[in-house]
Amino acid sequence: MHRFATQFCGVSAMDHQSVRLMMDQALPRGSDLLSALPDDVFAIISRFLSPRDICSLSLSCRSLNALAATDKVWFVQCEALGLVAARELSEWREGVISYKALCRFLVGVRPLIGIWVHQNPELGNVVYVMPGFISVVGCRIIPQELGPLGLEDGPLLWAPVFEIIGDCDGSMAFFLHGREKDGDYFYPGSLKPIHRTCNVLLLEVEPQMQNSERRLSHSKSLVHLHSDRELSRRISMSDNGISRSQRMTEPNESIPFSQLAFGDRRKLLEIVTNVVRLKVPDSAIGPLFPRSSDDYKKFQRDMVLLSERRMLLLQMHRLGVGHFDWEAAPGLQSDPTQMDLSKIKKSLDRSSGCHGSLNGEESHSQRRRSKTVAGYFRDGLKQILGRSNSVNGSRSSSKNGTSSSGKKHAQLHEFLMSGDTLGLNLHASTMKLTTYRAWPNMPDNRFALYKLPTRAPAAGEEYAGLWGGTFGWPPGRSSEDKPGKALFLLLLSYEETEGQRLLIATKILEGTHYVLHPNGSAMFVVKVDEPLQDPFPWDNDGNSFPVDMLHAYNGEGIANGYGFRYPGSKPGSLFVIQNGLLAFIWKETRVVLTLQRLDLQQLLRKGEQVPALPPIANFSYLTKSYSNVFAGGLSSPRQQYS
Repeated sequence: MHRFATQFCGVSAMDHQSVRLMMDQALPRGSDLLSALPDDVFAIISRFLSPRDICSLSLSCRSLNALAATDKVWFVQCEALGLVAARELSEWREGVISYKALCRFLVGVRPLIGIWVHQNPELGNVVYVMPGFISVVGCRIIPQELGPLGLEDGPLLWAPVFEIIGDCDGSMAFFLHGREKDGDYFYPGSLKPIHRTCNVLLLEVEPQMQNSERRLSHSKSLVHLHSDRELSRRISMSDNGISRSQRMTEPNESIPFSQLAFGDRRKLLEIVTNVVRLKVPDSAIGPLFPRSSDDYKKFQRDMVLLSERRMLLLQMHRLGVGHFDWEAAPGLQSDPTQMDLSKIKKSLDRSSGCHGSLNGEESHSQRRRSKTVAGYFRDGLKQILGRSNSVNGSRSSSKNGTSSSGKKHAQLHEFLMSGDTLGLNLHASTMKLTTYRAWPNMPDNRFALYKLPTRAPAAGEEYAGLWGGTFGWPPGRSSEDKPGKALFLLLLSYEETEGQRLLIATKILEGTHYVLHPNGSAMFVVKVDEPLQDPFPWDNDGNSFPVDMLHAYNGEGIANGYGFRYPGSKPGSLFVIQNGLLAFIWKETRVVLTLQRLDLQQLLRKGEQVPALPPIANFSYLTKSYSNVFAGGLSSPRQQYS
């Protein structure tokens, strides 16, 4: 036994395959060999296993089940995911029942972490999803100008888009953020299972059966720790004895929200957000993530505020889960699966009131609020039911010119038959998307955000990743005539074309008042296999320090072309400077774009929160715009927390 334990103590130098082989050799001698290992040793071994492996191991026998359930094992799994620093993991543990529950939450939301974008507005629509406190937060970077403090020391402006909060058992609660005329609101909803390779976030309306005893809930399943095939097998085995009306809630039985006409989808979202909205109470106004971990006292104060806010939001989600009874109006009491469109229209015409319901458990104040919006819901539903037979054939369905004129949309009344309640839903899905120079080609009629494919720097691709900066040299310096400089965010990626390796800088945000270049256009393209010997035009960096240039490459930078949508290019050079800066210079005009690598999570923690847009536009802004639509709320007081 001593020799076996000594053998495993050197596991840190072994690879994943070696650990599996040693475990396979040990198991035939009995599971007691593993269960007899100290917790610390087994925790080291578990670092080379996935959460699914540990769950499978725990099913083999009782002793291994107890060993695999220890907090030490699951702390290692949480740490290995790399989403939260070890120091903050201990704070997160205070809000859940175990590290296993915390790992369940982290595994579930991990595919959402990163940069999400939309084509509109052309200035840039960048949403960065980052860890909060037992949560993930979608933060929109506001197109902005940098002041004299520059990017590192000046506050980065951002607005909240959505939150996904983890409950004590690792389940999830979704909140959409939005601002209306009378203040800020939360819009609670549900989540569908998050695909591990998701690249599209869809805001949808989902019908559900309120009285079904067997409702599939993403927040109450172990879908993240088990395969989809196994989950499907268990679902199919337990279908016996379920009525047809209950089975209408199954994904393969119901009509997808995406098959509705664009006008129907937009109106349904407007109706549902108006009904389920919850006014943000003063006690919920506070930081969405710890602002800094450098100052320990400030960090601890933030953790207290975050913990209190999280408990309040979870309570709000339980009391007003965001689903309401669309059949509660008089005359709509019959089975929706037996009611055709004409009967729904007649029932709506006869209806004189509509009583909203939030899962049948709302308080007296919530009932009163539902009645006040009943007329709006009834009139809006009547209006879109009257239009649901039409097919929006003239509307383009995608950016590349494909038309929906030959595609028949689903009928709204058929969609409503899938359930007796409606609610908001966040759907993280995987779609086949084509890209051009790392920019996804996006359909223009989906309420969606699209994940930007980012690659970490590697050998031969040292400059890949997110960069930000401004025009001008010295970098970050403002002048009296220009007190602020427009912030540009660029995604640098590598591509091989006709045997040449190219470094492409794709624009994802610009902080000008009116857009200069299309969203997703290449600010410059550099041939990394063609080094230059040209000297850097300036001798110092503005602080009397000499400029030490490491490399220079030949390339082309964006220029005026055949209209806004089709820019041209002119020769330029990319200079790599020793202090981590990149500078692209247009040869003809000597205009310089200076860039530095960015850590958005750290910048947002030091940033400044500003008001959001109305809920639907806050998630996905579909209107063509060439100005800064997100800066409209900056005239309102910015939120500060003491």
